[in-house]
Amino acid sequence: MEQPAEMNTLSQILEKLRQKGIANELGMTDHGKMQGTDPGKIYSPEDLSIIKTYRFEGDSDPGDNSVLYILEDKEGQIGYIIDAYGVYSSQGSLGFSDFLKKIPTAHRDLQELFK
Repeated sequence: MEQPAEMNTLSQILEKLRQKGIANELGMTDHGKMQGTDPGKIYSPEDLSIIKTYRFEGDSDPGDNSVLYILEDKEGQIGYIIDAYGVYSSQGSLGFSDFLKKIPTAHRDLQELFK
């Protein structure tokens, strides 16, 4: 059985998600909730679960450090959040860090996404 190519960069994983039809990037609203690319969907932490987290470190620039959270909503729709980490993180803004801490983490393997 052929092994899948290793994915080392944020752009490689985002491209793979795009190929699978997953393009719902979530971001914080002014009201402390998350909103996806579908403007009608507003999420509270209990509406989501984190199903996979990836961390990326830049070779020479700490500004390249990022984290990708892949989430699933209660209807089974997959989305993602991209953030920097370290001093470049936006986690302090608009309650982002508190929101993330309240999202439960699902205990499952996400390999089926990349088959």
